[in-house]
Amino acid sequence: MLPTPQFSISELAQEFDLTTRAIRFYEDMGLLQPHRTGPGGRTRVYSARDRARLKLTLRAKRLGLSLLGAKAILDMYDSPRDTVPQLEKFAEILSQHKQQLQAQMADLQANLDEVKAQEKEVLALLNKHLKTAKRRPS
Repeated sequence: MLPTPQFSISELAQEFDLTTRAIRFYEDMGLLQPHRTGPGGRTRVYSARDRARLKLTLRAKRLGLSLLGAKAILDMYDSPRDTVPQLEKFAEILSQHKQQLQAQMADLQANLDEVKAQEKEVLALLNKHLKTAKRRPS
């Protein structure tokens, strides 16, 4: 039987370019569950499962999902292996997130359109004032 891969907090931090504090935060959120060893259980030992969960958490974060959303998705995979409900839930979460992003994008576009209109107006006024100033005798 092959030994199960184990990782220290520093190894995971280095691999994923995170601080150990961030990894401990993910642990506090229930995303990771390392085994504790050493005096007083102070040394964290992360399993391949923890590593995979960390990788998926960071992917969910890049997608813009909250850590609670990421946890909900990850926890689904700890349940019995009926993948249809898991995939349906994941599709629902992604759909909701997509709608939220589309609403934010529409708000940003409206804001950008307003900035462009104001910029055009200000530049026209500035141009008008500069032309008037050139016509005045010094």
